[in-house]
Amino acid sequence: MKRTVTTLLFLLLPLFAFAQEGSVLYEETIQIDIELPPGMEHMAEQIPSSRTTNKQLYFNASSALLKDASQEESGDEDVSFASDGGNVRFRMMGNRAENATYTHFDEDVQVEKRDFLGRTFLITGTPEPLAWRLTNERSEFLGYLCQKALATRDSTTIEAWFTPEIPVPAGPGSYGGLPGLILVVNENDGQRSIVAKELSLDPLSEDAIVPPTEGKEVTQAEFDAIVEEKMKEMGVERSGQGGARFIIRGH
Repeated sequence: MKRTVTTLLFLLLPLFAFAQEGSVLYEETIQIDIELPPGMEHMAEQIPSSRTTNKQLYFNASSALLKDASQEESGDEDVSFASDGGNVRFRMMGNRAENATYTHFDEDVQVEKRDFLGRTFLITGTPEPLAWRLTNERSEFLGYLCQKALATRDSTTIEAWFTPEIPVPAGPGSYGGLPGLILVVNENDGQRSIVAKELSLDPLSEDAIVPPTEGKEVTQAEFDAIVEEKMKEMGVERSGQGGARFIIRGH
């Protein structure tokens, strides 16, 4: 009888593992590179060299929801520059407006709520898959054994560490699709990094993972066009991958 019970538990272990759910608190840091107009280079020291925010991921076997985590220091940071040709204002936008990304693994659907310059958008589509290449490198994060995976998106090199001990294909934002929860992401040697700071496997409430519904419905291409147009109106051109590189044009 004891042998039968032991065998049954062994067979059910994968089901118990895949039924895991919980939450992860990530810290995201983006390195910022600013190119200023001629004659204003001395103002560069007034601009922060990086931006750090917190994000909370709720996950289960079938879906996940990533949200901006509340921070007391959230808010807009204005940096103004004066020159003979006029004034240039550069704004670092904080997280007062809550963005959210919902992903359903089985249905291959992603719904993203994005706030941009006071407007809220709802972007629905299919998650962009990453061609992950698993490596033999192992490490430990937050007490979990993790494996390293690599991928390339456009010209961005992506390094991720995931744990097979939590076998859900979830991760922060657009990073997922691995045979385990992603705990660490590193783009282009640190231009952008996302690191799990806290991990809980406590049961979630029934309404913890629901897709966002507020906002103007647009495609990803339409949203990108709106952002690009507004950035040009403000005299700011964004380029580069991984981190954030801004070219500020004088007027």
